[in-house]
Amino acid sequence: MMAQRSGFAALLVVLHLGASPALALSELKEEGISPPPDVQVVPLPPPLPNPANQPAAQPVIEPQDEGVEEPAETPGDGETKKEAAPGDADIPVPAISYDIGALPEPVRKTREELLEATRSGNLEALRPFIRTEGEDATELSLGGVEGDPIEHLKQMSGDGEGQEILAILQEVLEAGYVHTEIGTENEIYLWPYFFAVPLDTLDARQRVELFRLVTAGDYEDMKNFGAYIFYRTGIRPDGSWAFFVAGD
Repeated sequence: MMAQRSGFAALLVVLHLGASPALALSELKEEGISPPPDVQVVPLPPPLPNPANQPAAQPVIEPQDEGVEEPAETPGDGETKKEAAPGDADIPVPAISYDIGALPEPVRKTREELLEATRSGNLEALRPFIRTEGEDATELSLGGVEGDPIEHLKQMSGDGEGQEILAILQEVLEAGYVHTEIGTENEIYLWPYFFAVPLDTLDARQRVELFRLVTAGDYEDMKNFGAYIFYRTGIRPDGSWAFFVAGD
């Protein structure tokens, strides 16, 4: 009997809940419900310009004052403007050689015989090599020689006997040489090579060679002049002794 009452009571409760009408959304109490937050609308930035659609920038031309001269033309890329030095020539610098074996046989023979003559200590030993007539005459002075050539060389020698001249000729012939005017009537084998090379291009080793012939003061004077002007000698391809001179 108690069990039936309990079940009946439960049934009434269910029926009562089911009979209650549903509330509309408008009838719900607004208390306890937070309103939605305000939404701030931020406008989008304008689109970036497309470089492909932009016109090329035009150079700005500044107005020039009247009377202003245009700058002079400058050397092209890689070029250096250089003041011409005394004695400069637009010719390539010949190759410097110490190879005596590369000399033609007549030139090599004359050089060896001249060196042998300088070692004798006797200036007369040079006489057989000195030609005094014709186009192949040996030049011993830029101004020409009057009288006996051996006597001229003695007068040029500081000791008066010619040993200084012999020593100078020996040192000249033992230096490096150059082969110039190749294929012409003026073709020559020239000692020392300093006469054919710009002095301001000499390296330390070459300056030591030079100082066997001249002093440091002479070297500075020659650089100012623009060329080597001390003694030099030349032998033609046929072996004839062409010159032994000093000066400019």
